[in-house]
Amino acid sequence: MVNGIGGSGAGRAAIEAALKSMQERAQGMGASKSTSVTSAEAAPETGFTEALKNGISAVEANVAKTNEVHIDVVNGELDLHEVAAQIKQSEITFQFALTVRNKLMDAYREVMRMSV
Repeated sequence: MVNGIGGSGAGRAAIEAALKSMQERAQGMGASKSTSVTSAEAAPETGFTEALKNGISAVEANVAKTNEVHIDVVNGELDLHEVAAQIKQSEITFQFALTVRNKLMDAYREVMRMSV
């Protein structure tokens, strides 16, 4: 069915090129995550506060990167598919951080309700 777009298979080639581009980006992200995991494992254990600060700064960096995506689109560095993926990733990251915050607040309230 994709070959029917444009009549010459150009649609299929465009979709395959976009998929290849996304796979390369995903592999690049996976490589950077694996190096950060190994460096985190090699580093001495940090406290809860430090881990929380690192997580918040990572979410802030992701949201800030997404806020600047319109400049990359205007400059022609990103296509709309990459923009959509980046925006969705930022949204999921923010929702995850919000869920973690809500769980921490619920745990805090539960501890405060305990009688000693």
